[in-house]
Amino acid sequence: MWRIGIRLYQDTFVKLKKQPGNNEPSATPFLKGVTNEKGQPLDPLLPIANSVCNMVCAVAFGHRYPMDDNTFQRLIEEIDLALKSGGSFIYAKKALSSRKAVLSFVKKEIKKHKECRALHEPQDFVDLYLVQIEKTKGRVSSAYNEEKLAECILDLFISGAETTATSLQWGLLLMAIHPDIQEKVFKETEDVLGSSHSISYQDWKTLPYTCAVIHEIQRTKYTFLFRIIRQAAKDGTFINPNLNSVLLDPEQWETPEKFNPNHFLDKSGKFVAREEFQLFGSGDSMCLEEQLARIELFSFFTTLLRAFRFQLPGGEKKLSKESRTGLTTYPHSYQLCAVPHYKAS
Repeated sequence: MWRIGIRLYQDTFVKLKKQPGNNEPSATPFLKGVTNEKGQPLDPLLPIANSVCNMVCAVAFGHRYPMDDNTFQRLIEEIDLALKSGGSFIYAKKALSSRKAVLSFVKKEIKKHKECRALHEPQDFVDLYLVQIEKTKGRVSSAYNEEKLAECILDLFISGAETTATSLQWGLLLMAIHPDIQEKVFKETEDVLGSSHSISYQDWKTLPYTCAVIHEIQRTKYTFLFRIIRQAAKDGTFINPNLNSVLLDPEQWETPEKFNPNHFLDKSGKFVAREEFQLFGSGDSMCLEEQLARIELFSFFTTLLRAFRFQLPGGEKKLSKESRTGLTTYPHSYQLCAVPHYKAS
C-alpha cells in the first residue's frame, strides 16, 4: 500500500511541476516573507508552518491557500494543537478534537474533487487516488477507499509536514549557533549549483555536506520520541520503537550528544547513509510521510540557506537547544535575523 502511495505522490509532483505557476520552490512564500523583514529579528515558526502546510495542500489538493485565509489558518492551528496537546493526558480530548477537525477539512476537499472530477484530468494526489478507487472498485482485496484516502492525507499533515516544519525550526536554530557549519553549506551549494540554479531533490546527490548536515539535524533533534506503533504480523504484538536508543547510541556514533555532520561523511567527504539512522523505520515500515519529509526538508533547507545567512539578533549571546515536548519535540520560541546573501536587484 505504502509503495503505491509513494508512486502516486511522486506522480503528483511531476504533474504539479508541469502546471503554470507551480514551478517555483515550496519555500518561495517563506522567502518573500523573510525578505520583507529586511534583516530584522523574526520568529520563523509561523512562516515555516504556513509554507510547509501549504506545500501539503498543493500536493494533496492541487492548490495553495492565501496565507491570510481564515480556513487555512484554522487548519494550521488545529494541526499544532493536535501535536502539542497530544503529549498530555489532560489535553488528550483536545488533541482528538483537533485531529477530527483536520480530518473534516480533508474530507471536504475530497468531496469537492469528486464533484469536479469530470471537468479535468487527474491533477493532484486526491485525483490520482480517486482513480485508483475506481480501478479497484468491487475487488474484495482492494485497499483503496475514501476513508483511507482521508487518513493518508491526515498523516501527511500530522507526520510528514510536522517533521519538515519542526526539523526546519531546529535546523535554522542550529545554523545560527554553528555559523561555521552554515557557511560550509552555503559555500557547497554555491560551488556546485551556482546562484541561479533552482533546487531539485535530485541535487542531494551532488551536495554531500549539505545532506550530512540535514541528517545530523534530524539525528540530534528528532521530531518524534517514538515512531508510529506497529503490530507484528505473526503474534499481534504491538511495537513502539524508542528512537533515543538508536540515534544517540554511544556505540554507534562518535559524538552522540554533539552536533557533528561528520557522522554522515566518510574520510573523503562523501555522504554515508548510516544504517543506524532509523528516523522513520526501515524496510516495509517506511511510509509516505517519509518521502514527503525527505523531499521537502531538503528543498526548504537548501533554498533558505542559499538565500540568507541566519544569525543571532544583536546582543543575543546564545539560544536554548533544550526541547519542549508534546507528541513531538520542538524548540522553545526564538528569534533570528535573516541577512540576504545577495542584494535585491
